[in-house]
Formats: sequence, structure tokens, C-alpha cells
Amino acid sequence: MRMMAKIQVPTEEGGRAIKDGSMGKVIEESLAAMKPECAYFFLEDGLRTVLAVFDLKSPSEMVTLFEPGMLAMNARVQLTPVMTRDDLASGLTGLGARGDGRAA
Repeated sequence: MRMMAKIQVPTEEGGRAIKDGSMGKVIEESLAAMKPECAYFFLEDGLRTVLAVFDLKSPSEMVTLFEPGMLAMNARVQLTPVMTRDDLASGLTGLGARGDGRAA
């Protein structure tokens, strides 16, 4: 299932990880494992934040994908299922096929 991960690192832990050189390694290893179709890095509410869209093949992957960052930098992780425009069009077509607004 296509998911969007929002990962936020608290300022203190992030600063420590930058100083000791571990932040780059954790990010690179996490992204290599996640294989996102896109990833964006920015500040939100003063926190270092990453948004990444990727395919979650099994719920068990959440452990290997996100625990390293949570353990190393006290990262906060939020996962949200997302759709592409084609996914939305397909879903809307399914609704329209019934004629009553409910899924077929």
C-alpha cells in the first residue's frame, strides 16, 4: 500500500545526531530501505521533518523502517495511506458504476 511517512526529529536529539555524524547515516540507511518514490526535507514547527511516499508491502516493515530513527533520534513517525490521481479516478469510477454513491 502506498503510504506517506512524516518523520520529525526533536531539536536536541537532531543537533546531537548532526554533531556526532549519525544523522546522515540514519537518513541514508532509512531511505535505502524505504525506497521512496519521493522524499522532501524541511522545517515544521521548528522540527527537522521528512515527508516520504513509499510502498509498504507488509505492516511488519514498520519496525525495520522506523525503529532505527526513533531509537537513534527520538523521531516521531506518522503514517498515512495515500493515493495517486489514477487511484482516485479508479475509486471514483467504482462509485459512479453503482449510481448511488456507494462502492460497487
